[in-house]
Amino acid sequence: HVQLVESGGGLVQPGGSLRLSCAASAYTYCMAWFRQAPGKEREWVASIEDDVITSYADSVKGRFTISQDNAKNTLYLQMNSLKPEDSAMYYCATRSGFCPERLMTIGEYFYWGQGTQVTVS
Repeated sequence: HVQLVESGGGLVQPGGSLRLSCAASAYTYCMAWFRQAPGKEREWVASIEDDVITSYADSVKGRFTISQDNAKNTLYLQMNSLKPEDSAMYYCATRSGFCPERLMTIGEYFYWGQGTQVTVS
């Protein structure tokens, strides 16, 4: 069982930046960030595999950066050039073993954090 705790969310003006953190109880090979805004489906944002292999949704590519500090078992999401459309509850997620072939498949992630709210306004 892996426990995940997100932090770092808050209110930021358009064009601003935030850095989200996800403290994990153990290292896992595959970790990901998802987000969900009111009235919208949960959306995959980014994934990281084996510490260095990163993937991003088109909507955040070039603006967001996912990284991992294995010494601290902490996942990060650096968010720059934030837009109102980025407002959402952000969740970190993980699973045992490798990342799924389809990174955005919600059902493939076994463990989830409680979420941290990001509001861009």
